[in-house]
Amino acid sequence: MAQGKKMKASLEGLDREKFYTLEEAVKILKQNKAKRKFDETIEVAMNLGVDPRHADQNVRGMVALPHGTGNTIRVAVFAKDEKAAEAKAAGADIVGAEDLADMIAKGEMNFDRCIATPDMMGLVGRVGKLLGPKGLMPNPKLGTVTPNVKKAVEDAKGGAIEFRAEKAGIVQAGVGKLSFDEKKILENVRAFVDAIQKAKPSGAKGTYVKKVSITSTMGPGIKLDIASLAA
Repeated sequence: MAQGKKMKASLEGLDREKFYTLEEAVKILKQNKAKRKFDETIEVAMNLGVDPRHADQNVRGMVALPHGTGNTIRVAVFAKDEKAAEAKAAGADIVGAEDLADMIAKGEMNFDRCIATPDMMGLVGRVGKLLGPKGLMPNPKLGTVTPNVKKAVEDAKGGAIEFRAEKAGIVQAGVGKLSFDEKKILENVRAFVDAIQKAKPSGAKGTYVKKVSITSTMGPGIKLDIASLAA
């Protein structure tokens, strides 16, 4: 497949076999910023030594990035009365109970994160088959089923991201924007990597973090020296 001019320009001077330090890789990605007409997302992919098909090798969780993702996150909250008021005050975009369930049942899911108080889970279960496939089902392990809706909403709005190992043990996530200064990008990447390290499951054997790469939406994939990822 022929490469576009912009991709060829991105690859100039890049050694595809070399393992770059995180600092070097971020500088390379930043050099290409002026060639784009939009603010690209920076993505990190980690190849882990786990098999997600086994329950004791699942890697899943949430991490609050120190500088957010740069994206606007729309948050829906299942709550009533005082908790509903807390959610609205914290900045939730949609707050409701039966009315929110009815909206979801009609296929109206104009939000990126769904949070629920524990007493609402019976209601949430009615639309679970719609929320689940989109990765929106509230989960206590991820902090999205909680009586503390204020913190959950603030975390979501502040840039907390969910991660999960997919087939072949790959975990990937957007960790910021190319417009962020280098220091913010470095701190976000290291926060993400640290969260994955801490989420190492009991069933993981041998080398846990095998490979790590970083890229931007239209940029080249750059292999990272794992040692350079430590905070």
